[in-house]
Amino acid sequence: MSVLEDARAVDAVGGVCDACLGRVFADRSFGLTNRERGRALRTTIGLEDDEPPASVEPADCWVCEGHCGAFDAWAERAAEAVEGVEFGTYQVGTRPPALIEENERMLREDAGLDADAGEPFKSEFNREVGKRVGRLTGTEVDFERPDVQFLLDLGDDEVEAKVNSAFVYGRYRKLVRDIPQTKWPCSACKGSGRQGREPCEECDGLGYRYPESVEQLTAPVVEDVMDGVGATFHGAGREDVDALMLGTGRPFVIEIEEPRRRTVDTDRLQSDINAFAEGKVEVEGLRLATHDMVERVKRHDASKRYSAQVAFEEAVDAEAFAEALAELDGTTIEQETPNRVDHRRASKVRTRDVYEIEGDLEDSHTATVEVHGAGGLYIKELISGDEGRTNPSLAGLLGIGAEVTALDVLRVDGESEPFENAAFFRD
Repeated sequence: MSVLEDARAVDAVGGVCDACLGRVFADRSFGLTNRERGRALRTTIGLEDDEPPASVEPADCWVCEGHCGAFDAWAERAAEAVEGVEFGTYQVGTRPPALIEENERMLREDAGLDADAGEPFKSEFNREVGKRVGRLTGTEVDFERPDVQFLLDLGDDEVEAKVNSAFVYGRYRKLVRDIPQTKWPCSACKGSGRQGREPCEECDGLGYRYPESVEQLTAPVVEDVMDGVGATFHGAGREDVDALMLGTGRPFVIEIEEPRRRTVDTDRLQSDINAFAEGKVEVEGLRLATHDMVERVKRHDASKRYSAQVAFEEAVDAEAFAEALAELDGTTIEQETPNRVDHRRASKVRTRDVYEIEGDLEDSHTATVEVHGAGGLYIKELISGDEGRTNPSLAGLLGIGAEVTALDVLRVDGESEPFENAAFFRD
């Protein structure tokens, strides 16, 4: 059958508005709306029959039950739902009543057409309301990861607007010891700050093992500036609580939930964070990032440089010290999960490479050792041997007990390429 013959069959069912008629032929004559397509088919039928073309208002259509005449109204409701929210991209989804989907099936069946002819009602509703939302808000549609997602529930007559998270990337330096990267809930009160009716004695009622963290010294400022309802800190690994993070800093992303602001002055934000942290933490290189940057920060292979202050239990011979470092330089280390973290990490043997290691004896019992190694290399255990759980180790090669008394992280760099890739930024 020809398109015109098929259109006659649909029109003959009766009570169908132009949009619902045109939707059956949505794969024909691109550039038209379904309403325009349906009107054109009816006009052609009228010309051929020498009669005025039929006309059915959406309010009288048994297929869409009037919804095809409500695109503007739903778009206005969607725009009102995000009034005061800054966003650049959006996506519209529709949850139509089951009856409309059944009506669509019946229309095609009664007209003798394929059940999947044209396009579904839901697709047209998404598109037509979406176009109007874009015009009303001055934003662009994004089918992958929009700033805002609308769900139009036609059955319940509701508009749901989900404001997706915003992301800020940067690098931080931790300039004082005994600050964890993220909040560390107190194990005694499980973060509640109380034991029964009394304040928790273990954490003095704070709810945290440590009163401050890198997260607590940075994320609240970003959340406030972007007017969000919550914040999550994502780091590229983490240093020990008693270690400093110096040099170029450690990559991180702060995720802000339901932000009402997305365009912020990152230079000013950086200054605000650094002022708030009062010299305990510094951030630099802040940039607005995509959600993919979270995965990159958490999964991107990285190498790290460390400086360790080492104390030996006995006097160390300078020549033996140099020989031990030479043996460790460029070698592969086998490390069983360290005793100090065995309670929270799976017990297994990991192999990690020492790319470079060098050191200087300050006296016969102390030294400074610098290590460049693969991500995941436990430096304290590389020095101490961890009761034989790390092999080889500096202590094991020297045959003398050794302990890291102070550890500083100097650099965190991507193994194959830098963390900072333009594809992951929004500016």
